[in-house]
Amino acid sequence: MSKRSEKLVVRFSAMGDVTLITGVLDYWRRSRGWRCGVLTRAELAPLLRGHPAVGEVIGLSARELEFPASLGVFRRIAQAYSGADLIDLHNNLRSRLLAGLWKGRVFRYPKLGLSRRLFLLSGRRCCGERLLEHNVPQRYALAVEDRAPDRAELVPHIYLEQAELERAGQLLAASGLGCGRSDPPLLALHPYATHSQKTWPAAYWRSLTEGLCERGINWFVLGRQNSGERLQLAGTAAEAGGAGRGGDYTNQTDLRLTCALLARAALLISADSGPMHLATAVGTPVLGLFGPTTRHWGFFPSGADDQVLEADCPGRPFSLHGKSGGPRGESCMRLITPEAVLNKAVQMLAGF
Repeated sequence: MSKRSEKLVVRFSAMGDVTLITGVLDYWRRSRGWRCGVLTRAELAPLLRGHPAVGEVIGLSARELEFPASLGVFRRIAQAYSGADLIDLHNNLRSRLLAGLWKGRVFRYPKLGLSRRLFLLSGRRCCGERLLEHNVPQRYALAVEDRAPDRAELVPHIYLEQAELERAGQLLAASGLGCGRSDPPLLALHPYATHSQKTWPAAYWRSLTEGLCERGINWFVLGRQNSGERLQLAGTAAEAGGAGRGGDYTNQTDLRLTCALLARAALLISADSGPMHLATAVGTPVLGLFGPTTRHWGFFPSGADDQVLEADCPGRPFSLHGKSGGPRGESCMRLITPEAVLNKAVQMLAGF
């Protein structure tokens, strides 16, 4: 390993968080002329391929990130980047271990962990204004900026190659869905989330796809489903009613192909999840469905045409990441009806 950049940016996980640093890196390239190395998880490194603000990408395996193996790995990285700046956009125990070994300046973003916890514990009475002041990319930028740039200057960007877009088009065409954003309209659906509290009910997705087919709107599903039964959706087989039809690419695409498929869609409908940010990063408008989580956490989609439907559920948010919340969290997403999502999607399509 050799020194490649004067700055190393650290963000180990997760998919959405790594996607959100891409717009900040672009901003620093435009405003400061920086080209940074990036340290992340190996499985997320493809998100940074071709990024003009990124030099070396160091992707670490799960084994390399586990202590005590991480101690030796971090020591080697610190030696290779001796004298460079470390920009810690993760701010956890792992990144602080690396910072303790670092032979240069260390910059760290304001994670607002205390403010978030006080906001939860106080029943939204404390720190709400502070949390709403900046979204997550703005907080990342504050690692080195005195004032946060405008949100529009930090929109994430994943750089795809033409061959990747063509491959996605061929896959869609082979499924009879066309190969572009329109003629007929083509929607992407992401019905999964890391935490079950943030998922929209399976029956609602079924109802939505039926409505899309009736209106002649083609759609496809993508994402990772690690457990549970496969969603039964209209249009993936011969029973589809109406002129529209659907395809299901669940667990069939890698990160780059997922991004290329999203770039081919006119709109993505998704709950609060990583692929929601992937769509923004390839220029595809998003309709985000937010139940147990809120704008305060800083993860609302940030594209110019992105929109959000929120559940009118008292007490939101129920946890820091939507991981818990009990029956309230589960019922929260049910308050967003298929009819409301379908109507909003049709409205958004008409406006593009």
